[in-house]
Amino acid sequence: MTETMTEGPCPLGPYPLDHLVLPTASLDVARARLVSLGFVVAPTGIHPFGTENCCVFLEDGTYLEPLAVGNGQAVAKAIADRNVFVARDRAYRDRYGSEGFSALVLGTENADADHARYIEAGLSAGDMLGFSRAFTDAAGKSDTASFKLAFASGTGATDAFLFACERINAPKVDRTALQIHPNGATGIIEVVAVSNEPPKQHRLISIATRSPATGQGSSTAFGLPNATLALLDPVAFETRFGIPAGAPSELRFAGIVFSVRFADTVAKLFAASSVKHEIRGDDIVVRPASGQGAAFIFREKAWASPIRP
Repeated sequence: MTETMTEGPCPLGPYPLDHLVLPTASLDVARARLVSLGFVVAPTGIHPFGTENCCVFLEDGTYLEPLAVGNGQAVAKAIADRNVFVARDRAYRDRYGSEGFSALVLGTENADADHARYIEAGLSAGDMLGFSRAFTDAAGKSDTASFKLAFASGTGATDAFLFACERINAPKVDRTALQIHPNGATGIIEVVAVSNEPPKQHRLISIATRSPATGQGSSTAFGLPNATLALLDPVAFETRFGIPAGAPSELRFAGIVFSVRFADTVAKLFAASSVKHEIRGDDIVVRPASGQGAAFIFREKAWASPIRP
C-alpha cells in the first residue's frame, strides 16, 4: 500500500540515521586522516559498480562511509546504466572536488515504498538500486551484505541528497573491534546541513526523514530516533562552528557532531597527533581536510560515559 504523502511525519514515525557518505580522492588518505583523529577504520569494501569504501562503525549503529573511485571504467559503465548512487557521486565531485560530504542515508524496512513516496512527491532522484558486496571484519571473517536503495533529492542535481537504505542481508560478523575507538567516539549526535534558503529544503527533508521541521529562520532541525539533522544558513553555520560554509548551494551537508566519552581524551589525542582543532564551548571542532570531507565536532556526553577507571 502506498503511504499518503505529507510534509510532516509519517504515522510510523521518523526514520533513523543509518550512515553518511563522504567522497574522498583516496581511501589511503582518508584512512590515515581518520586514524589520526582517533578512529578505527574497517578494511576496504568494494562495490560492484566501481566505487569502494573504508567505513568507520560506531557503537550506536551508525557509520561513516568514506567513498572513493576504485575502478573508473566500472564507474563509467554504471553511470551509463543509470546507477543513481554513482552518477550523483560523479556529479558531486565534478562540482565540489573529490573531498566532501554528499549524502545522508536513512534506515528503512521497505525501500520500495519509499521509492513510491518519492515519486509521488516529485522528489525521486532516479531508479532504485539493489546490490551485494563482500564484507570482512577486523578478524578476517567474511560475509555478503545486500542492500536496496531509494533516492530523494531536490532540484539541484549536484547538491547533497538523501536516500533510504534497506538491508536485505546484514553481515553476520562481529563489529565490536571496529566500534571501539581511541578517541572514545560512541555515536553521531547531530548532522549539520547548510542551505542559502533553508525553508526551501524543509519539504525534501521532511518527506525523506518522515520528520517535521522545528525552529525557524536561519536554524531549523529534524528529529530522528538516534540523531538530529540541523539545517542552518551559511551565517548561522559559521557563527556556530567558526568555519566558512563554502560555496553557495541549495543544500550541502557540512558537519558531523560525534558523542565521545571524555573530551580531554580527544584533546590529548589531537595534541599528540598534531591535529589542528579549536575549542568552542563544549565542542572540539576540527576543520575539513583531505580524507575528512566535513567538519568533525566532538562533544562529551555524560550518558555515553562509563565510570573512568
